[in-house]
Amino acid sequence: MSTPENTDCENTMRPGKIGWAELITSDPEGAMAYYTGLFGWETEPFTASDAGYTMFKLDGVPFGGVMKTPMEGVPTHWLNYVSVVDIDASIAKSTSLGGELCVGPMEVPTVGRIAVVKDPQGAVIGLHQKA
Repeated sequence: MSTPENTDCENTMRPGKIGWAELITSDPEGAMAYYTGLFGWETEPFTASDAGYTMFKLDGVPFGGVMKTPMEGVPTHWLNYVSVVDIDASIAKSTSLGGELCVGPMEVPTVGRIAVVKDPQGAVIGLHQKA
């Protein structure tokens, strides 16, 4: 398996770039077993929160995470987060372009602020403003 040449986590968090991938699932333990077996990803509990969040890492560099589905009826899915400079301005811009705010914005300890928006075609994407 090849590894990325640039493993600098800060480089993946540039504004406008997808910088984090999050798996929301009813079975986090099963998902971790699957992805660590399939890709050799490492896992590490995210201790800044008591929400039961686990980070995925490759070569020691975090790039995503996995968490239990927060409410009944939410299907298992991957959610990508795009880095933004100002989450409130990005939400306002999204809604002005016909998008809809689905979740947040909310603070995540040591991470920053996140939100989830839906585009006019119905696709959802996360927004992330660094702490």
